[in-house]
Amino acid sequence: MIRKLKSGEYRLYSRKVDPKTQKRRNLGTFKSREAAEKHEREIQYFKRQ
Repeated sequence: MIRKLKSGEYRLYSRKVDPKTQKRRNLGTFKSREAAEKHEREIQYFKRQ
């Protein structure tokens, strides 16, 4: 899940809510949406290895 921040950067959040904090985990902040989408694809690929 990618959200745009007020600073203009994009932050990647986990899809599921963390049971301890009741919030989504921050999985990284990126300068462009393309970079965030690329990293999200890398995470999804890694999870299935």
